[in-house]
Amino acid sequence: MEEKPSTARLALKWGLISGVIFMIWTTIINVAGLFTNQSIQWVSLIISIVIIVMAMREYRSLNSGFMSFGEGVGLGTLLSVVSGLVSITYNLIYTNFIDPTIRQQMLDNAREQLENRGMSDSDIEKAMEITEKVQSPGLQFGIGILFAAIFGVLISLVVAAFLRRNRPPFSDFENQ
Repeated sequence: MEEKPSTARLALKWGLISGVIFMIWTTIINVAGLFTNQSIQWVSLIISIVIIVMAMREYRSLNSGFMSFGEGVGLGTLLSVVSGLVSITYNLIYTNFIDPTIRQQMLDNAREQLENRGMSDSDIEKAMEITEKVQSPGLQFGIGILFAAIFGVLISLVVAAFLRRNRPPFSDFENQ
């Protein structure tokens, strides 16, 4: 009987690939000044879906064409957390050391959005205080990893539902 491929090894491989892709994507967004554009988030979602699909397809091909739903969800979730660790760390380095003006530009954009909603000055100040606290590197890192895990699970649930291919019952006994 052949050895089963490691979901952890594939998650690490594809998580690192994804993290590097998101590092490049973040750099492009920041250099082009598109970090305030909300529609850019859709491109990031599409990139995540494509990478998770590719990782699950590789796992399935290495596993004689089979992948259970649980294996797919585990692979996609772990991949997303690894990717999140890499890309969030890079983003914090970028916004704190390479181009710290981005953080202020984001705060200015948030203030402008609040003003456009017609909020009072006192409400805007309270909201901006909270926004600045959330911008702390430690909290930003923790929230980023949490969101990477949550979105990784959600995307993986859907993708694994489509890509799973369960091994027929008793097939292990036939191969011996």
